[in-house]
Amino acid sequence: MDQFKFKSKKLPYLLVLPQMIIVAIFVLYPTFESIRMSFYTQTLFGEQLNFVGLSNYIDLVTNPDYVQTISVTLIFSAGVTVIGLVLGMALSLLVNQKIGGLFFYRSSLIWLYALSPAVAGTIWMFLMHPSYGVINRMLPFDFNWLLSGTHAMILVVVAAAWRMLGYNVAFFLAGLQGIPDSLLEAASLDGAGPLQRFRRIIFPLLTPTTFFLITMNLVYSFYRTFGIIHTVTKGGPYGSTRIMVYNVYRDGFINMRPGASSAQSVLLFVVVIIIILLQFKYLEGRVHYG
Repeated sequence: MDQFKFKSKKLPYLLVLPQMIIVAIFVLYPTFESIRMSFYTQTLFGEQLNFVGLSNYIDLVTNPDYVQTISVTLIFSAGVTVIGLVLGMALSLLVNQKIGGLFFYRSSLIWLYALSPAVAGTIWMFLMHPSYGVINRMLPFDFNWLLSGTHAMILVVVAAAWRMLGYNVAFFLAGLQGIPDSLLEAASLDGAGPLQRFRRIIFPLLTPTTFFLITMNLVYSFYRTFGIIHTVTKGGPYGSTRIMVYNVYRDGFINMRPGASSAQSVLLFVVVIIIILLQFKYLEGRVHYG
């Protein structure tokens, strides 16, 4: 295949320039400002900045409430990732079968990802609200997540995993359709049952997709679930669902502490990077790319 060459050496740079400008304005500059502001405190009306060095970080890591926020975030992220991947895998196996109405089933699952987190949170709030929730009224037991921290955590984890379900199903389904039918047919002829075919053939061939989705679900649970938390629980009750990204908003826009909020955003970034590096260190070796 002949290699394509631009007639002008400047043209490739001009083509990527708009994207680079967008990245610089909306990613690089806010990141730089967050890091810079994390070393300052600001007066109530923002007329003066005071350099405090690492004081904001020290206050955070020595604050029991913030340590609890980190623990809540890790529990929330683990729940969203595990539930989302398990349900996504199970549903993708079902909709990969040759059944009637298959297009309808696939579309009804994938469209969930088109919902914004705030809309997903609103749907679950109306379904499970203690006073007027449709599903909550049908339950044979009390599920008042406004009073129980455990119930609130279960609700936001399920809501966040549900919103990501369409994304997971789409990628798992694409991975399943890339598995040759000849492998499964040969295994069936050798006497392998459905569970054996899944353990020996399907799941090993889906490990690259699973590894990718673990990363994406972790990033989603840490960063893109603010709308669900804000709509459903606002971090309550008693801080039981106050994840790190919501605490960044709470300190920055409600408590008017931009320095502490910026320090939290930096710590959130560091925590996510550490978790992803650990994932690559301990899980990538089990991925089968062949």
